[in-house]
Amino acid sequence: MGGETIIPPTSTSEEEYSVDQDFPLPSLSSLNPTLLRDYLRMKAEDGKNESDRLFLEEFDKMGPQSSSPDFEAYHKRRQKVYKEVLQSYDQLRVRSKSLNEAKYKVLSYFPGTWFDNVGGKKLSDYDVPKTTSLLLIGPKGCGKSSLVNKISRVFEDDNFAPERAQISYNPSVGDGTYYLQGYMIPRGSASFCLYDSRGLADGTSENINMVQYWMNNGVRHGEPVISLRRRMKFKPRELGWKFCRPQMVNFVIFVVDAVSVLKSIEGDGVEDLLCLQMISEVFKHPCLSFKDDKPVVAITHGDLLSIADRVRARVYLGELLGIPPAKQIFDIPVCRKP
Repeated sequence: MGGETIIPPTSTSEEEYSVDQDFPLPSLSSLNPTLLRDYLRMKAEDGKNESDRLFLEEFDKMGPQSSSPDFEAYHKRRQKVYKEVLQSYDQLRVRSKSLNEAKYKVLSYFPGTWFDNVGGKKLSDYDVPKTTSLLLIGPKGCGKSSLVNKISRVFEDDNFAPERAQISYNPSVGDGTYYLQGYMIPRGSASFCLYDSRGLADGTSENINMVQYWMNNGVRHGEPVISLRRRMKFKPRELGWKFCRPQMVNFVIFVVDAVSVLKSIEGDGVEDLLCLQMISEVFKHPCLSFKDDKPVVAITHGDLLSIADRVRARVYLGELLGIPPAKQIFDIPVCRKP
């Protein structure tokens, strides 16, 4: 079976790590807490931003202090999580040998294939979509479009096929994506469709309004974001999306840049810390969850970091978002291998 091969991360002699090794314990308290607390407390006291006050309360509750009787148990639990995440990279090396089998299962999937007969219900009792729609959400420049190309290449029979999603060479220049773009996975199939979306902005309310619209009304290929529709006049040929049937979102993949996470862990800039606040607030919004199921998280650009830093980023995000980092946060390098 063709397609790009997933190459598990390897460690150099300088970064060989044992699962029995102690790791540094970055937490929210290590992110220059005085700077962030003072900033958020100032805004919260102004009474202008309720979300800042709530995030500040959550920030203060993150992990017991060193004087707490629970600190030792907390420390041991986090060490266990670190080891689980580190072991997942070793397990990936083994599982990569079964990649063709996994690809076959996806390629042979059709709606209803993985149905579980629970509670005496039959497949006919459910409204099974003809196409499973997966929506990628994440900050600007986090690697959503690169992830689309990465996933697509895994299932391509031609490694030289052109990339499908437009990638920004310099995310700091320009306004990013303004149109929803759908990509059938694999190409020519009708089983799965990945939707690449506009990057989350600095304003939380704008992000929530945009995401809620997609989750409540469905997504359509080529549809411009709400803010663009309000200030632009479209030519008739640009309105084709209006004739597309909306596809309800079946699952959300939250994309986060591992380098940005590490920068926030080690830095002391308010801008980096507020980005984490935005990620936390959008991720935890009820509209993104399907009953009790929260989105999976894909961290990108981890191939630019050491294994130790990739583990740190996953564990930190797991603690921030309240999800298991070894089972719900996946490290997917987006750089194309030669």
